[in-house]
Amino acid sequence: MNDQPGFEPPPYPYDRLNALKPLANHHEGGIVDCSIGTPIDAPSDHIIEALANSGMERSYPPSIGTQAFRENVAAWVLNSFGCEIDPESQVAAAVGTKEFVAGLPHWMKLRNPDRDTVLYPAVSYPSYEMGATLAGCRSVAVPVDKNWSIQLDAISEEDRSRALLLWVNTPGNPAGGLDDLDAAAAWGRNYGIPVFSDECYCEFTWEGSPRTILSSGTEGVVSVHSLSKRSNLAGLRVGFYAGDSEIVDYLREVRKHAGFMVPGPAQAAAVAALTDQGHVEQQRETYWNRLNRISKLISNMGTEAPLPRGGFYLWVPAPDGDAWAFVEELLTNVGLLASPGEFYGPGGAGYVRIAAVQTDDRIQLLEQRLQIR
Repeated sequence: MNDQPGFEPPPYPYDRLNALKPLANHHEGGIVDCSIGTPIDAPSDHIIEALANSGMERSYPPSIGTQAFRENVAAWVLNSFGCEIDPESQVAAAVGTKEFVAGLPHWMKLRNPDRDTVLYPAVSYPSYEMGATLAGCRSVAVPVDKNWSIQLDAISEEDRSRALLLWVNTPGNPAGGLDDLDAAAAWGRNYGIPVFSDECYCEFTWEGSPRTILSSGTEGVVSVHSLSKRSNLAGLRVGFYAGDSEIVDYLREVRKHAGFMVPGPAQAAAVAALTDQGHVEQQRETYWNRLNRISKLISNMGTEAPLPRGGFYLWVPAPDGDAWAFVEELLTNVGLLASPGEFYGPGGAGYVRIAAVQTDDRIQLLEQRLQIR
């Protein structure tokens, strides 16, 4: 008889905040939830029209993405970064990118069973680590520097020898760090380790231009993107991955067998979104204005809230390093719900993350509660 315990899922991070929400009940207008980075703005009308009138709901969509979807991804990559990729062999659709991130170690472990380690930034999106756990892999957090950029030279020889893959994330969630993606690509090629670059926030890069790991070529690297943030389409679950043709082809085939398919109407909406940069520029302006307003609000409460180098989150040092106490203070004083930094790794324990995802009128409500004019 096997007495070994089976896997028991840990509490979902954001569910841990539910017990604190009543602290905001005394505020007229209720809680202003900035804990989760869920888009709140309306998608463009022409995107919704493409979704409603695609005629693609009757049949199974191609798992790898329709021809139109893959061609428009390639065109977007060229227009955005000046990088040429082949829509026939170097691009595929993902059912949003969270499932891709969480499932990737499983597929890569099947490809290379002699390796067992997933490397990822020490302060980062929780799904990098959880994906390793769900695949029965070893997860190793790579230290980040004072600017929240990954420190590749901190990876030990042992961890390199066991590494299935390395995740980088630029701009980074939660802290807005920007990595040297060319250096990450070179590091991966030097050690024969695939590098996956999560670039879902690339169009909200505030310091310099948007960047991609594909700029130094596609050998050994895969770029991962989502339409959730740039186009307010989180509910459609549309993303894509692009890069090294051998890795992309392997993932396309194994995911095809597993039944991953982005719904046809969602792919049609994605095509409409990828061919229109105007709505993204508008969203950039919206997020930048919100970040500034919330930063000023937090500063008026006596805590500095620096603007990020990228992304739409404020990464705020908690007074006395007590993030949970600061979360409670924000709820009690102005009804603002933020996420404690420990959700993103032990290195984030002294911070809180505030997502600039509430509308102007909700932010104004916070300002009124603090009597900011």
